Amino acid sequence: MAKTSHEPGMTPQYRRGQQAGEQPQPASFVPSETLMSTGYAGQFFQPASNSDYYSQSPYIDSFDEEPPLLEELGIHFDHIWQKTWTVLNPMKPADGSIMNETDLTGPILFCIALGATLLLAGKVQFGYVYGMSAIGCLVIHALLNLMSSSGVSYGCVASVLGYCLLPMVILSGCAMFFSLQGTFGTVSSLVIIGWCSLSASKIFIAALHMEGQQLLVAYPCALLYGLFALLTIF
Repeated sequence: MAKTSHEPGMTPQYRRGQQAGEQPQPASFVPSETLMSTGYAGQFFQPASNSDYYSQSPYIDSFDEEPPLLEELGIHFDHIWQKTWTVLNPMKPADGSIMNETDLTGPILFCIALGATLLLAGKVQFGYVYGMSAIGCLVIHALLNLMSSSGVSYGCVASVLGYCLLPMVILSGCAMFFSLQGTFGTVSSLVIIGWCSLSASKIFIAALHMEGQQLLVAYPCALLYGLFALLTIF
């Protein structure tokens, strides 16, 4: 028989009491009726909202006072329509306050429309359209700064020349259905060139207050739009 080793000074009763004390005590169970009877009236995971905080928050007021996104980007559809109608009606007087804005939404659309109509007519001329537009805007910008006392920005010049490109888009659309290499095409091109240059010079005169100089402004504009007419015809 194996002998059990005992530590000196420890009695069997002390060892049994020590083993009994090391055993985990069972957790006490509390009935749910006892918890409900305590009278707790709160709500779990539902924090109380403070309406005064939201009403007095400066962030809510700042969002309400912000302008629409299109206005922040500088896109005004009413101004685009007014400029387009001014170009389509050469006899309509131009509003200098609206025309002196740097609005490139309409010009970009009209340049894309001109390139698209030329493409449908079998002419891939996107590079020439953008290249002549950029160089022409630089030349007209330099001339207007020399002729006017107030000066003009490059964006304003590009905006006006781009809007006045709309009649040339109409001529390019006609080239999709019949050839312009004839008497009718030549006369139509001259009419469109005069239309574009007259509208552009009218807008520049109204925006820069250059009374009596419309013919001087219309001549370089006619040369620029004549290049676009050559692209359309040939």
